Amino acid sequence: MTTLMWFRRDLRTRDHPALSAAATAAVLPCFVLDPKLITDVGPVRLGWLAANLHALNADLGGRLCLRLGDAAEVLPRLASEYAVTAVHVSGETEPEGARRDALVREALRGQGVDWVATGSPYAVSPGRLRTQHGAGYRVFGAYRQAWLHHGWPHPAPAAAGLRLVSSAAESSAWDWLVAAAAQCPISLPPAGQDAAEAQWLEFLRDRRADYSVDRDRVDRDGTSLLSPYLALGVLHPRSLLAAIGELGDADSDRFRTELAWREFYADVTWHRPDSLRADLNPLPLTYDPPGDPFAAWQRGRTGYPIVDAGQRQLAQTGRMPNRVRMISASFLTKDLHIWWRYGADHFARQLLDFDEASNVQNWQWVAGTGTDAAPYFRIFNPTAQGERFDPEGAYVRRWVPELSHLTGIRVHQPWADAAGYSQGYPQPIVDHAVERAEALARYQQARGRG
Repeated sequence: MTTLMWFRRDLRTRDHPALSAAATAAVLPCFVLDPKLITDVGPVRLGWLAANLHALNADLGGRLCLRLGDAAEVLPRLASEYAVTAVHVSGETEPEGARRDALVREALRGQGVDWVATGSPYAVSPGRLRTQHGAGYRVFGAYRQAWLHHGWPHPAPAAAGLRLVSSAAESSAWDWLVAAAAQCPISLPPAGQDAAEAQWLEFLRDRRADYSVDRDRVDRDGTSLLSPYLALGVLHPRSLLAAIGELGDADSDRFRTELAWREFYADVTWHRPDSLRADLNPLPLTYDPPGDPFAAWQRGRTGYPIVDAGQRQLAQTGRMPNRVRMISASFLTKDLHIWWRYGADHFARQLLDFDEASNVQNWQWVAGTGTDAAPYFRIFNPTAQGERFDPEGAYVRRWVPELSHLTGIRVHQPWADAAGYSQGYPQPIVDHAVERAEALARYQQARGRG
């Protein structure tokens, strides 16, 4: 008997319940490259996917069956060719993935092939936690308490006696993979589960003890740097939660909380899949067309140093600190009055750690149309935020060389220094105080219309 293990957002072999379930028979490991993915995903994410597929193939002894095409056509064909009795997967909860799975499942059913979903990319699968009224949670604090109370299983044991089936190589798929890696415009971190676990151990040893403070300091590498691995399932959050166990210190609690945010947003999206394209809490706000201001924001030429540093780091590395993401999102939606969807789509093509639910729900949280009960009055002052979280100006000077001649905190206010614009840095494209007042006025108008 042969089973097929269809990898998706779970590019690892350890702590993998679906792979363990498939290992009751000989396993054909497979990944399907959908042409739609190749078209819609930017070169950064494609390059990162390619790197981790190469690493997964190495972990599988070179036996990964890589195919190009529509999964609803590719998988039934493979099932027939290799006499597959069951297709095993990690459960998918994002709307597009769920729709795809329904089509594949139906096609396989017609051939008498079982569909077996085990686990998910989350410690607590979206949709499992409910309020006393049977609804999904809309407030993070209440969700976090329910999430902690519910708990999660221990990491899955290794797939015992795993026997892998070799498949005929499809040169076009592997050629694509090589091309995607070559065309990636940034230098990627080490790929694969061994690299991810090494990064995790480094964080536990060197940075966990200061995490609750340093995670917001944009001039320090104070985070775990694991989000790109979590995005592709190279690590499972269950493994991380098990490693910090019952540690009750503030830094471990904060790390658990950040994992809970990721799962909360996935849960919100499961209950409200329409929120991926529209406001969770609609407000009849008046927005401006993107135009030149949006282009300046994308290029890091707004004249606000912390905003510009974040966009330039994103373009060069595929990364942006969470604090800077919030500042940048607030600037786009509250200072430039541009709909959050434009910013979310830009991040989707640039971020190495792109996660659809987290990206969209975070943008709406900042924009004031998401999960927070009364968030619209939260308008980040980009200058004050830069001075607080980059107090010596090191982050800005690193990514905005036109300001490298300004020392210390002065880098956040080039307009206050006689030499501030001597190296070609642009003047601010808007006045924050004026645009803040405008954002609040538009909000009051929207409330009157709503």
